[in-house]
Amino acid sequence: MNTHIIGGGIIGLTIALNLCQRGETVTLHEAETPFGGASLGNAGHIATEYNYPVASLATLRKLPAMLINPLGPLRIDWRYLPKMLPWGWQMFTNMLPARYQHNHRALLALNRESLAAWERLAARWQLAPLLRHDGILHVASRAKTAARLPAYAAQLQALGFPCQYLHSDQLQELEPALARQHGGIHYQRSAHIIDLAALGASLAQALRASGGNIREHSRITAARRENSGFSLKAENGDSHHADRLILCAGAHSKALADSLTGLRVPLDTERGYHLMLPHEAARLRLPVSSIDHSFVMTPMRHGLRLAGTVEYAGLEAPPNMARAQNLRPLAEKLLQAPLDARDAQPWMGFRPTTADSLPVIDRDGDLLLAFGHQHLGLTQAALTAEILSALYFGETPPIDLTPYRLHRFA
Repeated sequence: MNTHIIGGGIIGLTIALNLCQRGETVTLHEAETPFGGASLGNAGHIATEYNYPVASLATLRKLPAMLINPLGPLRIDWRYLPKMLPWGWQMFTNMLPARYQHNHRALLALNRESLAAWERLAARWQLAPLLRHDGILHVASRAKTAARLPAYAAQLQALGFPCQYLHSDQLQELEPALARQHGGIHYQRSAHIIDLAALGASLAQALRASGGNIREHSRITAARRENSGFSLKAENGDSHHADRLILCAGAHSKALADSLTGLRVPLDTERGYHLMLPHEAARLRLPVSSIDHSFVMTPMRHGLRLAGTVEYAGLEAPPNMARAQNLRPLAEKLLQAPLDARDAQPWMGFRPTTADSLPVIDRDGDLLLAFGHQHLGLTQAALTAEILSALYFGETPPIDLTPYRLHRFA
């Protein structure tokens, strides 16, 4: 079977590895270089506790205040607004209570199994040194926010997520670099990647060693079904034939998915930013997420990564790196001492978000789909690869795929 995969990020690489390990002939097409884009620029967090859809009615009520705040977690480019309105309307319908709870349960089902899948992947490909199991701290700077946390922690514990509410003194003991916070939650069953570049290089090397073919700078601009398989056209003029095709091109999946399936998939892009501080690798012991300011600080091998913010401006607008620089003053509000911003490196990338915040994980004949993981691409990658392998070989997937099927958008 001649299988081609469109998209060489974390999801495409892990899918390709699983298939090659089972003897399949795999060609991976990546528009730039493997493990670039959001795979390389994310917060590095295996965010198993992030079980709620991107948007909610509570967020909608805060929308005006967020939009006028220059340090706020959300920006909408008014020039892009007409293009995002159809997707935005569908997102709004998914904020209604019944739909919101359905989507929450579906995210919970994926995340509950995601870290175990990562541990299997790490053991199989000798990646364990890159996966650190310190958990993550979610901290509240405001007393009103902190007051809700004990009940929330109890609710999560009832759902089977190990976590512990911590008052101010306990937070200080666990993470001494923090300025005094009103409270927080420590999620023990969480992890983070300490070197994303090393992870990507290891996966790509393992794929090549397993017989996989990686085509870099091979942007697939058109794909169509044929009587026997699929024909692919690359931006550089190359043509390819695939017996079986897997689409996992993240935020760039929409046009190809629409063409291949005949459906209009409600997928848009959230532009995310980070600021990498190379002289701050030792500042924090474990990742810290701000509940009130919606960003995360992740200690990595080569520095401290400040990541977050949401910007709706599409795939074509140039980066607004002020969004990345805004993360520094927010971070310093949480810390006892100012940050060393020498040689700071800003970054912007694209998160693929469907209107219901759930990925598309499905099979339609010889076409397999795995895209739309919003903020959770890294978190859910290893599990998604296991699911795709099961679909590919006609086996029973490890979880019920009904909520993630393509035809929920029909």
